[in-house]
Amino acid sequence: MAVTAEMVKQLREKTGAGMMDCKRALQETNGDMDKAIEYLREKGLAEASKRAGRVAAEGVIESYIHLGNKLGVLVEVNCETDFVARTDEFREFARDIAMQVAAANPLYLAPEDVPDNVLAKEKEILRVQAINEGKPEKVVDKIVEGRLAKFYSENCLLEQPFIKDPDKKVRDLLSEKIARIGENIIIRRFVRFQLGETIE
Repeated sequence: MAVTAEMVKQLREKTGAGMMDCKRALQETNGDMDKAIEYLREKGLAEASKRAGRVAAEGVIESYIHLGNKLGVLVEVNCETDFVARTDEFREFARDIAMQVAAANPLYLAPEDVPDNVLAKEKEILRVQAINEGKPEKVVDKIVEGRLAKFYSENCLLEQPFIKDPDKKVRDLLSEKIARIGENIIIRRFVRFQLGETIE
C-alpha cells in the first residue's frame, strides 16, 4: 500500500512522532494506522529504556494548590536539559504529576521505596486475611503477592492509574514522555500538604 502525505500527517498528529518515523512506521505496517501507532510506541519505549541511564539534573519544581487552598503539592521532575525543562509539554507533565499526587495521595514513589517494615506488616495482614478466608496454605503466598500489587497501585505513585487516563499507570505515562521528548525524565520527589494534617 502506498503511504501518502496525509497518512503521515494523521499519524504524526496522533503520536507526536517525527515525520520520517511516521513514514517508516506506516511503510513497516503496510499503511495500517493502528499497527503503525503500536510500532511507534514499541520503538519509543525501547528508546526510553536506553535513555534511563542518562543524567537528569535539570527540570522544574511544580506546585498544585487545590480549590479552597486546603490541599497543596510540590513535585520535582528532572530532565537532561534546561531547554526541555522550559517547554510547555514538560511543565504540563510536571503539573499532571502534581495533580496526581493531590488526587491519589501516594505515600511512596515506587515499590522499591516502601520500607521493609511496612512491607513485612502488609504481607502479614494479607496473609492472615487469606487464611481467614479459608484459602489453602499452598496458594496463600501467591494470593499475598497478587494483593500486594493492589497495595502498590494504591500507595506508589508510579504504579497508580493515571487520573486523566486510568487505563495507563503513571509509569507508562513517564515512559511515553521519555520516548516523545527524547530525554531521560525522572520524578525525583514530592510532598503533599493538607490543611490540619499532622506531619509524622
